[in-house]
Amino acid sequence: MERMGYWRLFADRLLEHPLGRGLVAIPLVLIAVITVIDINTPEDVHLGPLLVVAPALAASFGGPRLTALIGALAVAAQVVIGVFHGGLTTTNHIAQIIALAVLSALVVVVCLVRERRGRELNRLRSVAETAQQVLLRPPPQRVGPLRVAWLYLTAEDETQIGGDLFAVTRTAHGGSRVIIGDVRGKGLDAIGEASVVLGAFREGAHRCTALSELVAALEDSVSRSVDEVANTEHDPGEHFVTALVLDIPDHDSRAEMISCGHPPPLLVRGREVRVLHSLSTAPPLGVCVPPVSSFRTDVFTFEAGDALLLYTDGVIEARSPTGAFYPLAERVASFAASSPAALVRHIHRDLLSHTGRHLADDAVLLAIERTPAQQHFHEARRSADSFRSHRPLAGQPPPPSARRP
Repeated sequence: MERMGYWRLFADRLLEHPLGRGLVAIPLVLIAVITVIDINTPEDVHLGPLLVVAPALAASFGGPRLTALIGALAVAAQVVIGVFHGGLTTTNHIAQIIALAVLSALVVVVCLVRERRGRELNRLRSVAETAQQVLLRPPPQRVGPLRVAWLYLTAEDETQIGGDLFAVTRTAHGGSRVIIGDVRGKGLDAIGEASVVLGAFREGAHRCTALSELVAALEDSVSRSVDEVANTEHDPGEHFVTALVLDIPDHDSRAEMISCGHPPPLLVRGREVRVLHSLSTAPPLGVCVPPVSSFRTDVFTFEAGDALLLYTDGVIEARSPTGAFYPLAERVASFAASSPAALVRHIHRDLLSHTGRHLADDAVLLAIERTPAQQHFHEARRSADSFRSHRPLAGQPPPPSARRP
């Protein structure tokens, strides 16, 4: 009785969905049509073996329980055909019934394996997403005078956690520091190396005064910690991180950057898009330990209304079905000027269209726009006024919503 109740509940839930009702009707109609035709044809014509099509179709859209139910109905239909065509004692009908039952059981087994693999894949995807969220701690939409938008696209094999990284943090000297990078490889080793870089960046961004000191601290952390977080026995010397580090002051249009083997950013000014090539690119982090003086800073103008587009090589190396690389700078120039979030959405749709929705590598986009100083001042003042309006004056009791019950 419990099994009957379970089957009835399962069937009711399936039939509640219009698409489910339509798909389930296909194998049921096939069973009915094949049975009726076989019964009304001469005994030397056998259409019963075609009943195996019903559980095979059910397996294409349903789970193992639905497939087993359709398979049982197909076997029952084969029994009915045997009763009308000479009885169930004939060798031919017994062989057909047994063969149909065995094939239906095999189809159910395939469904069980597929369902189990699907659950495992979902768990792995959930773990990967959670790990990346905890590690990256994506920045808010507003960081000082900067508006920020980002996008993280995983490759086709979503069970492999990628090593792309980015972060935006405020500094004590009135500015923001940004990093975007790409760890070679995938999996837990890449996550470990990315965690080393991000941890060193968040600590050094507040402690280091000069940008070259910050990059030197990143290099030192990666060189010291790579053997602890990654397996370097099988591929020594192959663990490194490309990175681009920027220093954007609040009240100065002169921004600085240091590139460690990372693709150059794009500066968007109106409808003009310019590639900010580094004049002195340093090697990727983890390749060598150069002195601080070897990290030379590139200076560029980043004015109010300008936008910076940072990205990993998964964007520019994304290929179309014909093998063409994605022309990022050209496509960005064709988009209308808009907010960082809108720019990221435009690139997202265009990139998926270019690749046919299949990426060979993880890809990260980070768009940063500098807002006018006056607009930033007014927004900060409104935020401060809002805080003061909700804060009780000295000697006054707190509002009822803030009192303990």
